[in-house]
Amino acid sequence: MNIITQAIAGHLGDVELAATTISITVISGFNYGLLLGMASALETLCGQAYGAKKYHILGIYLQRSWIILFLCCFLLLPFYIFATPILKFIGQTDEVAEMPGVLSIWLIPVHFCFAFHLPMNRFLLSQLKAQVVAWMSLVGLVVNLLASWLLVYVLDFGVVGAVVALDISWWVLFLGNYGYTVCGGCPWTWTGFSMEAFSELWGFFKLSASSGVMLCLENWYYRILLLMTGYLENVTLVIDALSVCMNINGWEMTIPLAFLAAAGVRVANELGAGNGKAAKFAIKVSVLQSTMIGICFCLVILVAIDKIALVFTVNADVLKEVDKLTYLLAISVLLNSVQPVLSGVAVGSGWQATIA
Repeated sequence: MNIITQAIAGHLGDVELAATTISITVISGFNYGLLLGMASALETLCGQAYGAKKYHILGIYLQRSWIILFLCCFLLLPFYIFATPILKFIGQTDEVAEMPGVLSIWLIPVHFCFAFHLPMNRFLLSQLKAQVVAWMSLVGLVVNLLASWLLVYVLDFGVVGAVVALDISWWVLFLGNYGYTVCGGCPWTWTGFSMEAFSELWGFFKLSASSGVMLCLENWYYRILLLMTGYLENVTLVIDALSVCMNINGWEMTIPLAFLAAAGVRVANELGAGNGKAAKFAIKVSVLQSTMIGICFCLVILVAIDKIALVFTVNADVLKEVDKLTYLLAISVLLNSVQPVLSGVAVGSGWQATIA
C-alpha cells in the first residue's frame, strides 16, 4: 500500500515523489520501526504461550500491547506535527522540508492505526492464522487502489488524496482483523476485554522496549540514508532515485519479512512446546528458502531494473540515476534475504535485549 501511494506521487511530479517518500519512509517509517519492534514482543510471548497451550493469556497480552503502543503514539506525535521544523533543523532545504511537513499531518491516522494493527497482526500470526492475515491484507490493498483512484484522479485531491487513501486502507486492514477476532475467529484466545490487561504492564513494557530498540535500529538506517541525500546537489533528483531503489528493495523485502514472522512464530511455538530440535530445523529451512528467493530477485534486478523503475517515474534523469545504483541495489537485496530471518529467530527465542 505504501508503494502504491509513492508510485502515484511519482507520476504526479518529482517534488511530490520526494515529499511523499520523506513523509512515509522517514517520518512515518521512523516511528513505524519503533512500534513494529515493540509489537514483536507479542511474537515471543504469544508464540511461546500458544506452543505451551496456555491459550487464555494471548488475549491479555494483546490488550497490554495495545495499551503500551497507544501511549507511545502520543509520545511520538511531535515527529509528525513538527516534521518541517525538524527537517530544517537537521539541515534539509526548504524544498525538501515543506511539503513532507504537510503530508505528515495527514499521516497521523496511520500512526495511531499502527498501535492497534501491529499487535493484532502478531496475535493472529502466533496462532498460525497467516491465511486470515493474507486475505485481510488483500482487502486492504484493493481498498487502497480504489480509494487512491477516487481521491487522486476523480476528486483531484492530488498527493494529499493519495495519503488519505493510505489512511483509509490501513484502518480497513485493522478493522478486518479485529472483526475476525472478536466475532468468533479466535474462541480459545480471545474472551473479551479484561482489567487483567492493566496488570504487569511494566514488565511487558521492558520486553516491548527491548524488541522496539532491536528492530528499529535495523529499520532506521534506511531512514538515515534518505536524510543524508538531502545534503547532496540536485537533492530532488537524488531523493527520487534513491526512493525508487528503496521502494524496489522494500517491495522485495516483504518476502524476507514474511520469513521473519514465520521463523519467529515457529521458533516460539516449538520452544514453548519444549521442542528445541524442531526449532533448529525451522531456522535452517527458513534461511535456505529466503536465500534462494533473494538470489532470484537479485538476478531480476540486474536484468530488468529499467523496466521496474517505470512503475515509479518516467523521468529520464531519475531513471539514469537509478541505473547507476543497480549493482548496489542487487547486493542489498541478496544480503537482506538472510538478515531478517535471523532477527525472527531472535524474536522467537526472546533474545531482543541481547540483539539490541
